[in-house]
Amino acid sequence: MKVCGINEGDNVMKIIENCAALTIAASDSGGGAGIQADLKTFSALGVYGTCVLTAVTAQDLNEVSAIQAIDPEVVHKQLKAVLEGFPVKAVKTGMLYSAEIIDVIAETLAPYREIPVIVDPVFAATSGSKLIRDEAIEHLKEKLFPLAALVTPNVPEAEILLGKTLRDRNDLEQAAQKFFEKWKVPVLVKGGHLPLADKTVDILYDQKGMVVYASDLVKGVNTHGSGCTLASAIAAGTARGESLKKAVSLAKTYVTNSLKGAFQLLPGLRIINHFWSG
Repeated sequence: MKVCGINEGDNVMKIIENCAALTIAASDSGGGAGIQADLKTFSALGVYGTCVLTAVTAQDLNEVSAIQAIDPEVVHKQLKAVLEGFPVKAVKTGMLYSAEIIDVIAETLAPYREIPVIVDPVFAATSGSKLIRDEAIEHLKEKLFPLAALVTPNVPEAEILLGKTLRDRNDLEQAAQKFFEKWKVPVLVKGGHLPLADKTVDILYDQKGMVVYASDLVKGVNTHGSGCTLASAIAAGTARGESLKKAVSLAKTYVTNSLKGAFQLLPGLRIINHFWSG
């Protein structure tokens, strides 16, 4: 079986020329999420990676102990430099932190509507640490969702956005439909936080209707960074010219394999391995 042109026994695919993807996100000092995870994913999937830094965080697998936001004007200049200097075919956004940063990103991206934007609405780290200011969530919905080709909330994020508790697959399906009807933007509601036996289920909803993606539940691995990795893998597939449906499918397979081929960091601690090999 091949995944995005990758044989199961390979860990890196052929680089596609004239193809760059851009991540707009924060730095993770632990290296497993944020900018670091996104760039690893782009490289693993054969897409040249560029980045715009929105914040610097001090974090490990247990907590985020400090956040320093980047000045919005510096964010703007980074973004203009990349968009004007590189053949960006897709954009992925992650932790954006403040309303001011979101506003400048939306204003700068607005003239580039031909570039698909994958919005990962990062509200909190796996550890529970808050990664966005309260007022910034409204700006995310009002300014950035209209520019998105896809929004990828997990269960807690979808609950915040929709004001509804999600308990099972039926709730996921209803949430995806409600999200699309409310914002007219394709959505992938990720069900990894739900106790669904040995499978995880994600729901894609767009103008063509609903698609259900089921994958193996990988146990015994710290999943820190898996949401960032999935969104950036979708962006990589989109940059390579895949349809949204295909890009999501390939991205899910990549993340599942990255968890199955986890990196043994310490005794009893396995973490996502972006350069997995079968």
